[in-house]
Amino acid sequence: MTADDFRAWHEVMGYTYDTGAEALGMSRSAYANLVAGVRRDSGTPVVYDKRTALAMAALAVGLKEWALPS
Repeated sequence: MTADDFRAWHEVMGYTYDTGAEALGMSRSAYANLVAGVRRDSGTPVVYDKRTALAMAALAVGLKEWALPS
C-alpha cells in the first residue's frame, strides 16, 4: 500500500483526522503520519502494515469490531 492509497481511502470514507484515527484505533498524530506518508518527526517514509490495510478494508465494507455471537 502507498500513501496515495491511504489518502484515497481516507477521502472515500469521509474521515477527518480525528474520526479516521478513532476508526483505526490509533492516535491522531499516527493517523496524520499515514495520511502524509512520512513520519513528521523524522521525515522517514511510513510503512503501511498488513493489519492496517486489513482494518481499512473491513471498515470500507462496513464491518465492526469482532465480538462473539451472544
